[in-house]
Amino acid sequence: MSNKLIVFAVIAALFSNFANAENIDPYQTQAQYAWSENTGWLNFAPGVGSGVHIYSDHLEGYLWGENIGWINLSPSNYGGVYNDGAGNLSGYAWGENVGWINFNPQVAGDSAYYGVVIGSDGKLSGWAWGENIGWIKFDDTKDYNVRVCIVGLDDLYNFSDQWLTASSPADLDNSGKVDIADFGIFANYWQDYCPDNWGLK
Repeated sequence: MSNKLIVFAVIAALFSNFANAENIDPYQTQAQYAWSENTGWLNFAPGVGSGVHIYSDHLEGYLWGENIGWINLSPSNYGGVYNDGAGNLSGYAWGENVGWINFNPQVAGDSAYYGVVIGSDGKLSGWAWGENIGWIKFDDTKDYNVRVCIVGLDDLYNFSDQWLTASSPADLDNSGKVDIADFGIFANYWQDYCPDNWGLK
């Protein structure tokens, strides 16, 4: 078994039952909704296995609008929503019933930034725009908002402690020793592995 498979086996053993879950609403507070004046609530974690997963470089999955149906954040034919690694989203989602939705819209003659941004606390703010449905609001100050699991230094400490004390090998680069390079590899795996019932939260 390769070391990469071993580390995922360790992760699965430590934090079971969420291998394919979305990483929206980590505290289970219903922080999974954006609002559109024209179409109503948009649910980023609809609970049917098709929720949104936010990675450090892109978004995947589907959100659900009761009045407009499914919105695909990673369509294969064109578009897709991207994350620049600092939480600034861009690109286009696709809905069969509503067309393209821009996550970094520009307003002619207006220098203000309207795009969707992920804050340091994981809350999304800003606006997306659909030509056929108008503005979609992400409001990090309201009860309705979308929040993604953001991992912090305390989480990294706890997770690393469990990794280093696990019985499985921790030498991920096959160098014959466990060192900071292995830790870097593991941190990269861990950073993108943060579903909604993340055990460290």
